[in-house]
Amino acid sequence: MNYILLLLGFVLLIKGADYFVDGSSSIAKKLKIPSLIIGLTIVAFGTSAPEAAVSITASINGQNGIAIGNIIGSNIFNLLMVIGASGLIKPLLVEKSILKKEFPFTLLISVLLVLLCADTLIFNKSINTISRFDGLILLILFVGFLYYLIHSALKNRKENISALETSIDMDASSVKSIEKSDSMIKYILISVFGMAAIIFGANIVVNSASAIASNFGVSDQLIGLTIVSIGTSLPEFITSVVAAKKGESNLALGNVMGSNIFNILFIIGISALISPMSVDPKLLIDGAIMILYTLLVYFYSYRKNDISRKESFSMLILYIIYMTYLILSA
Repeated sequence: MNYILLLLGFVLLIKGADYFVDGSSSIAKKLKIPSLIIGLTIVAFGTSAPEAAVSITASINGQNGIAIGNIIGSNIFNLLMVIGASGLIKPLLVEKSILKKEFPFTLLISVLLVLLCADTLIFNKSINTISRFDGLILLILFVGFLYYLIHSALKNRKENISALETSIDMDASSVKSIEKSDSMIKYILISVFGMAAIIFGANIVVNSASAIASNFGVSDQLIGLTIVSIGTSLPEFITSVVAAKKGESNLALGNVMGSNIFNILFIIGISALISPMSVDPKLLIDGAIMILYTLLVYFYSYRKNDISRKESFSMLILYIIYMTYLILSA
């Protein structure tokens, strides 16, 4: 029965995220926001909603192994599988703005997360924890990142509307009338429906995954790093692969970068604020692997401002090696 519930939970998560992203993306496009900003915000946060729901629910229930393992596992899956599969379909062009801002910031907060988890190594404490104060630091950084995105979105929107008015001789009132069409209400309702399905599905996934783990004697950390992290990352995978197929490299990469940033700063931040999180020492190794893979993808992107099929294939192989390591070390 738990397996059926787990499958049902994943279906609700994936379909819910699908509706949420469709509705939210349509709203963003009507507001004339560029695809890179859409990828970093609406799509990234939307596809990360399953991780948020699962990790926050797990934190409330005191299952911090799943909460942290889910985030680290999801970020590694995003870097290797999502970008790898997207680049294998069509080489991904990388904008200079991503290389200068989002990639270095993702690397910085990944290092910060591991440092916050390493209390036994840095402060000689008996256990590793992410305290409420640590969570507050992450949330403050998230607010700063959100401010930067909103500022960029408003700036681009103003430029796009000005260009539209100039190109077709349209006054400001005409532009506003287009934005306030009835379809906006439909997109909002779709987004709300999707979010409800995500939250409900997350509860089912956490409960059924925990039951399966206890039945087989598997640790919460391993379940979080594998089954749950892959399942909750499927929306990112589907969205980025479809975007790459349509030639939307900015949307595909923005989705992954925004999702990884959202995962670390908001999800772990809010989870730690709800309940201080104890960290299994083994997760420090996975955190170090996450940093290493972030550096690798950054190197691939920086070298020629793109990610080739050959590089994408190597990323898929690395993920298979990582999964093998997880299973053998369990």
